[in-house]
Amino acid sequence: MKLSIGYRLFLAIWLTIIVAGALGVELVRWRLLDNFAEHRLDTDTHFLDTLGAALEASYRQQGDWSFLPRDTAQRKAWLRDAYERSRTGAPDAKSGASSVAYRIGLTDTRGRYLAGAVASPWLIAATSIDRAAHPLSVDGRAIGSLLVAYPQHPDDALAVAFLIDQQSRLAWALVAALLLSIGVAWLLAVHVRRPIMQLVTGARRLEHGQFATRIEVTRTDELGELASAFNRLAARLQEVERMRQQWIAETSHELRTPLAVLRAQIESVQDGVRAATPGHLSLMERQVHSLNRLVDDLHELARGDLGQTRYALAPHDVWRMACEVFADFSARFGTHDLQASIGAAPSNCVAPCDAARIRQVLANLLENSVRHTAGGGSIALTGAVVDNTIRIVVDDSAPGVPAASLERLGERFFRLEESRSRSSGGSGLGLALCRQILAAHGGRLVFAPSPLGGLRATVILPLDDR
Repeated sequence: MKLSIGYRLFLAIWLTIIVAGALGVELVRWRLLDNFAEHRLDTDTHFLDTLGAALEASYRQQGDWSFLPRDTAQRKAWLRDAYERSRTGAPDAKSGASSVAYRIGLTDTRGRYLAGAVASPWLIAATSIDRAAHPLSVDGRAIGSLLVAYPQHPDDALAVAFLIDQQSRLAWALVAALLLSIGVAWLLAVHVRRPIMQLVTGARRLEHGQFATRIEVTRTDELGELASAFNRLAARLQEVERMRQQWIAETSHELRTPLAVLRAQIESVQDGVRAATPGHLSLMERQVHSLNRLVDDLHELARGDLGQTRYALAPHDVWRMACEVFADFSARFGTHDLQASIGAAPSNCVAPCDAARIRQVLANLLENSVRHTAGGGSIALTGAVVDNTIRIVVDDSAPGVPAASLERLGERFFRLEESRSRSSGGSGLGLALCRQILAAHGGRLVFAPSPLGGLRATVILPLDDR
């Protein structure tokens, strides 16, 4: 089950509060049932004079507080028993304990604890307990005070007595709760911070060009989704970097071939190996034209990548344009001994497009078919309207394209090394330009095996909605 960070934090804090609350409730319940089940609410304090007189008499007799029990726990119970004796006048009286006995404490003249139950300052501040002092003196000299804690409401006397009696345990419980909250907060911080730091480290590596960086995904919450997105981004950057390096390598390779031929021709003329005849000059001119075409294609692709290519979109009959371009190739078809055929005109062929650019695409596809179709073969042009799109299909006969290479058609500089090879001409950028142009029109260029035995190229353009 997928849990978000918010739910995890909520459950952790909620469970901590529930556990701490349950412990507190159980402690209150146990102490109340165990110690105060038979105690009745009693807020009278008029027996303090009797208790004070008894303490003053003992102090006068001993000369100090040495008569108090040595053990702190015993001192607490001793003062409580002394107060009960002052109420009844008999040590063994069973008239019922008073809550005052649990709210009374004895301090010396410096305020230091001597006996009974004295509310600590933090408890007084937290619960708004009032405290009254009953001074003790011997022969006119102050010897200490009896301190009594009073609740804001008389009905809360028993609760105040319980809080004072359990204040040390409550203090430890508070410390434990604080430590528990610190531990939970630390674990949550580590749980959240570790993947964030991994993302930061990974981002810094990407910044330095280390695109092979990946983050291990071990979570199913938002941070896990972020790590997965980071890995996808890193993979995409790595692929872009690979394509950039391949682009540079292939561009330099494509430029090197005509330049090498041109340089060899010029050097042979300079060395007198060949004469500067019209034939040799024509060969050099063809290499220059090849370089010009390659540079122009590269320039167009770069402009398209940067979004700088401008398209004059207007409604045009795409099928009519296709037929016109097809007719322009009639001489080429005859020269290469190819049979050409045109299918029936589809209805509603008007699509918003740049006519010159779409003609360029169609001409490029037909030129590709003419170059790579064996003599005696055939080329067919058909059209259809499917799902509010106009589809112009160019089919040619053998040789075909291997199925494994169909998806790569249209990649920059990709050319088959078989019958449709480099020797047939072209830089491998024409189909890439076609795809870029169609993508800018919201269309696509799809390749598939042709029923004629060669390649089928399908131009898909969205029709005008009007």
